[in-house]
Amino acid sequence: MATPKDSDSLLERRVSLRLQYSQQKPFYGTRKRTPQQPEATGRNGVVLSKKAKVKLSSPAKKSESKTMKLGRHKVDFDEAGNCESEELENAKVESEEDKDCEGENKSVSVKERDMSVYAPSGARIDDQGKSYVAKLKETLRRFNLHYLHFVQEEEKRCTKLENESECRDDLKKPSNGADKKAVSENGSGSLGVLKKQSKRPDLKAISQMLINKEILYPEKTVGHLPGIEVGQQFFSRAEMVVVGFHSHWLNGIDIIGKSKGKDKFKGYTLPIAVAIVLSGQYEDDVDNSDEIVYTGQGGNDLLGNKRQIQDQVMRAGNLALKNNMEQFIPVRVIRGHKCDTSYTKKVYTYDGLYQVHHYWAEKGVAGFTVFKYRLKRLPGQPKLISNQVLYTNGKGSKAQSELPGLVCKDICNGLENIEVPVTNIVDIPPVAPEGLTYITTTEVAKSVCIPPRARGCDCEGNCTNSRTCSCAQLNGGDFPYVSRDGGRLVEAKAVVFECGPQCGCGPNCVNRTSQRGLKYRLEVFRTHDKGWAVRSWDFIPSGAPVCEYIAVLRRNDEIDNISEKENEYVFEIDCWQTMNGIGRREKRMGTVAIPNSDAISESDPEYCYDAGSRGNVARYINHSCEPNLFVQCVLREHHDVSLARIVLFAADNIPPLQELSYDYGYELNSVVGPDGEIKKLFCRCGAAGCRKRLY
Repeated sequence: MATPKDSDSLLERRVSLRLQYSQQKPFYGTRKRTPQQPEATGRNGVVLSKKAKVKLSSPAKKSESKTMKLGRHKVDFDEAGNCESEELENAKVESEEDKDCEGENKSVSVKERDMSVYAPSGARIDDQGKSYVAKLKETLRRFNLHYLHFVQEEEKRCTKLENESECRDDLKKPSNGADKKAVSENGSGSLGVLKKQSKRPDLKAISQMLINKEILYPEKTVGHLPGIEVGQQFFSRAEMVVVGFHSHWLNGIDIIGKSKGKDKFKGYTLPIAVAIVLSGQYEDDVDNSDEIVYTGQGGNDLLGNKRQIQDQVMRAGNLALKNNMEQFIPVRVIRGHKCDTSYTKKVYTYDGLYQVHHYWAEKGVAGFTVFKYRLKRLPGQPKLISNQVLYTNGKGSKAQSELPGLVCKDICNGLENIEVPVTNIVDIPPVAPEGLTYITTTEVAKSVCIPPRARGCDCEGNCTNSRTCSCAQLNGGDFPYVSRDGGRLVEAKAVVFECGPQCGCGPNCVNRTSQRGLKYRLEVFRTHDKGWAVRSWDFIPSGAPVCEYIAVLRRNDEIDNISEKENEYVFEIDCWQTMNGIGRREKRMGTVAIPNSDAISESDPEYCYDAGSRGNVARYINHSCEPNLFVQCVLREHHDVSLARIVLFAADNIPPLQELSYDYGYELNSVVGPDGEIKKLFCRCGAAGCRKRLY
């Protein structure tokens, strides 16, 4: 927990991390984090965050585009292989207003449509005072919550199958026979295909959010969407669907059809395209960043080897891109890249608005007719973040000796599974953090009495049956984690009961997920105005444990004798107070039975973790009013929540190089100095929904 650089000294305080939960209760964290500085850069000038301006728009009811019959498109090839195209019949739709215009004026009115309507307006907050970025994160958290619940169902189903290897293979498949049949019958990967029963957890999550009316932007819109900036990364096609950014989980072109768009887009020739995904689905694609040659849709084996197997036809998405060209309507471009740590093995980056300049038909690599569209990126948009994509691929990290501003090769001194370097390109000369003895296990002060170990489960090997595992029963009858992606917490809970030293299971048990040390490559770095901070070089999936808050376990009444500087890193263990909503704390979802709970004090927390001089990398993680981590109480050795362990989990899918943060949970005016006066400290997290004061 770092302090502002320009402060002479920090005011005396206790860091009461109250595990305050989000107002949207079932979802991780408190509020969602937004970078403050649009020009902030990391190593080698890699952009860490860019604040694109956003355009206010009011969500409306979801519309589904359908395939339209707009005549036939005939392509004739001469002996040289060149093609001649006949114009589509009945493809142009004119408004009554256009019909009254002169031919020349009508041409100008189409060509000179106000392009500013597609550009962001700069607003960060909606009419209710909520940031658009926070609404985006809230939607993605809902999706991840549904997704992990369906993964949990799949894993429970697997335990009932006799052939475990067959089950694991089934979970890994990107689609199954039912999905393929549905795609074949529907002719696309649209939301309509989800009417078919699917075993895929991501498609089930989409269906659930459609039923719950939780799609962020249910009405298709041309141009930028509020809160989704150039550089925004999605870690599955399903995430883009639930946001309303691209409504197809399989198709590359998202369109507004004639039947659903005729009222809002009166005067336009429909269909029109709103977004395309460029991710190597077609062998004829050419990508030169600012200029793209995009292959039209259809005719290739999407669920097989991706090769072209028949001619493309000028309809649906192909016709939409042609209409975009003729009406000067830009299209959102999303690029897909390989990402080994993403559960889809891909990451999708929004690279901004592109204009379709012209199109043609030609014989493709496989000898079938394909349509080609040349798109050029509109000027005035933020630069592409290709370097950050490289970090996502795991290819962007240099040898530590080459890191700019490297002041410490490993702050852990070899005690962790992974080295944690420290960089400082802010101070001149650069300095390393001081005053910390790194430890990896909690140390207990003499004044603290640890309760006896609780009885563990009788499982052997790994815990797999939640009905017979006593630890699962303590968690409400289910394991709190799923094994996917190395172990992910399904949702934030009042308290998590993990398997401990008295249990019969081994170290690979899913219910020991947070006990395996650092898994992701972290870096401690110096900021301009918040002191030291932490970021990851790797993608971190939501629900994954990042690190435990390791420090010296003390009684709270000992803190008065600790210096002000060490007081900066005190974490009060107020799990019981949070679970019961005591002292303005927001009660978490979930009911648990705590042994001997009547003996726990309902007043102020009795114990705390002091990382002033002895601790781990968690002490450098900063506060944010819109964080990407959340705090979780965990019990292993015993069942006393007043002495619970504190573990930081990912609240979101966190892309590489994004600063890690959690909500410190102060109540305003809760810190009082020795003179009895209320102390104030202004917050510098930079989030759109910043509360302005830390306490």
